[in-house]
Amino acid sequence: MMRLLLTAAVLAIGVSGVSAQQDPVAARKAIMKKNGDEAKVGAAMVKGETPFDLAKAKTIFATFASASDKAKNLFPDTAKTGEKSTASPKIWENKSDFDARLAKLGKDAKAAGASVTDLASFKTAFASVGKDCGGCHKEYRIKKD
Repeated sequence: MMRLLLTAAVLAIGVSGVSAQQDPVAARKAIMKKNGDEAKVGAAMVKGETPFDLAKAKTIFATFASASDKAKNLFPDTAKTGEKSTASPKIWENKSDFDARLAKLGKDAKAAGASVTDLASFKTAFASVGKDCGGCHKEYRIKKD
């Protein structure tokens, strides 16, 4: 019985992984949701709503860096639209700028993760990386109604 459950779990994980690979819109939405979740944790630390936690801070920046790495492959010409996608057509009109912004996010997030040691350094790094996110969203994301 245990083997059957384990096999079913492995198959379910495999199927969801294949679905994400086949649907770049769903995959990028999942990545951006994870970034948003991590940003909320970071904002709560910055605002003093939750105590500063160095391990969590480093996880936030690692998540952003990973997202940058993965997202660069999730905006092919075949994925310009999708159900409830907020990706602007401007992405494909100026792909080199979009890709450069993703690369900058990754580079800045990695540097932030390596340099953060306390709340003060976290606040500075989080604001800087947040500007990368916000700048890209301002230029390349369709605002929700």
